[in-house]
Amino acid sequence: MTKAKQNYDFQKIVAVTGVLLFVVKLVAWYLTHSVAILTDALESTVNVTSAFIGLYSLYISAKPKDSHHPYGHGKVEFVSAAIEGTLIACAGLLIIYEAIKNLLGTLEPIGQLDYGILLITATAVVNYLVGAIAVKKGRQNNSLALVASGKHLQSDTYSTIGIIIGLILLFFTKMVWLDSVVALLFALLIVYTGYKIIRDSLRGIMDEADEELLKKMVDLLEVHRPPEWIDLHNMRIIKYGSTLHLDCHLTVPWYLNVHEAHQEIDKLSRLVNESFGENIELSVHTDGCLDFSCEICEKEGCAVRKAEFRQRVQWTVENVSNNNRHNAS
Repeated sequence: MTKAKQNYDFQKIVAVTGVLLFVVKLVAWYLTHSVAILTDALESTVNVTSAFIGLYSLYISAKPKDSHHPYGHGKVEFVSAAIEGTLIACAGLLIIYEAIKNLLGTLEPIGQLDYGILLITATAVVNYLVGAIAVKKGRQNNSLALVASGKHLQSDTYSTIGIIIGLILLFFTKMVWLDSVVALLFALLIVYTGYKIIRDSLRGIMDEADEELLKKMVDLLEVHRPPEWIDLHNMRIIKYGSTLHLDCHLTVPWYLNVHEAHQEIDKLSRLVNESFGENIELSVHTDGCLDFSCEICEKEGCAVRKAEFRQRVQWTVENVSNNNRHNAS
């Protein structure tokens, strides 16, 4: 089963979970008439909408390449995440509005808090577990849409925890205003979570460099580089859904024939696939070494060496990202 198919199947679970938990929260609100539970239920409508948006985006991103989309359809996940982040932020703002309105208006009596607390606690546990699994699977499969769905469920859990705290305090103190105050505080956290998801999606849409991913790749190649890999530069990594595209220039001895140079590319490809999975496409351009390359070349017994080896250039994110060959200076 491909990673894209795994993401799609799990997103179905997220969507169904969102619908069921929304129904449970409506029952809890009907029993208690708590404004905090009502706002939590309102946020769950966003959960349901976002879950189905994420499901559709994963369905699209799982489609194979075609003549109109030579890099696949993975970019749709960034659009989906941007919509979902916007909905999360709007839900947080709506909760803030409802909480403030309730504080400034007439506070209605709240009943059957014991049942309400039990139902809302159950939704919090289920939300967090499903969300945590979604985030883990999304990161393993490089799916921003699945990560966004998981974070959304987790942010819903945080707000629900605040509501539970407020309801417990309300149960013992009978101070009705606590219902709205706690909901207001956790709504701010929801807005911030929405902002972060929007920011990550825009990074993907704009092909912003993923410094953490690039560092992992560079560190891997640095540790396992053979003497034939004299230099590495102009490295770039782009995400398209669950697929990674790696471009780089690899300097090898100039006297290697085409077949031998391609063998070095195969070595690099195997190394990357073993560590990052098969869902990665490589575009490696080989350059023949020049005279100044001798001073950084560790290959022993080279019959055409023009200068003695002086120093080993350690590959870092900074120097392999530049489109310049390295030398000993």
